[in-house]
Amino acid sequence: MNISPSRENILTRIRQALATDTPMPFPQREVAEPVVPALKQEIEVEFAEHFTALDGKFIYCINRQELAFQLGSLIRKMDWEKVYCVEEKLRPMIDPIVGDRLFNEDLGRSDVSITGCDCLVARTGSIVLSAAQTGGRTASVYAPIHVCVAYTSQLVYDVGDAFQRIKSEHGEAFPSLVSFATGPSRTADIEKTLVVGVHGPKEVYLFLVED
Repeated sequence: MNISPSRENILTRIRQALATDTPMPFPQREVAEPVVPALKQEIEVEFAEHFTALDGKFIYCINRQELAFQLGSLIRKMDWEKVYCVEEKLRPMIDPIVGDRLFNEDLGRSDVSITGCDCLVARTGSIVLSAAQTGGRTASVYAPIHVCVAYTSQLVYDVGDAFQRIKSEHGEAFPSLVSFATGPSRTADIEKTLVVGVHGPKEVYLFLVED
């Protein structure tokens, strides 16, 4: 194969460049600072601040008994008549609270959907959900109101920690979908008019239970 002189010249210059160490152009900027700032307060407080800043409604419960009381009170106060919940881990607790308000026939016609989650990201105030949950991909999206029940042991600081947790829990059976729900659904048109609840729930409640 014949190599033209111009191409040979380029290849020679590449070899020389690879063989020579190039000093950093701005060595003073190469500091060992983390990309993500360190956590400076309790992780529960960090999550609550970010979650409520995005119009999420945060309720802290010291135990499951308080969760049952607070959730039952909210359902009666808001007069939710059709409560959707299909997650096996939640049903033993939810069924006595909801009673005849349980409505699992049609998610689209329900008033509120109650789900769990994979974990919570404190730094962004996000709820992490996946297809591995019993409710699948739709339970947290189709109902106009989403209520999530989570536990303090599910709190992680950053997005990378969330993926590591999911990977460690599911191993090779990694969920086919992982979504990060950060506050109620928002969208804006070309005129920058913000509309809430178009592509997802218009209200999001998070019950954080101490465990």
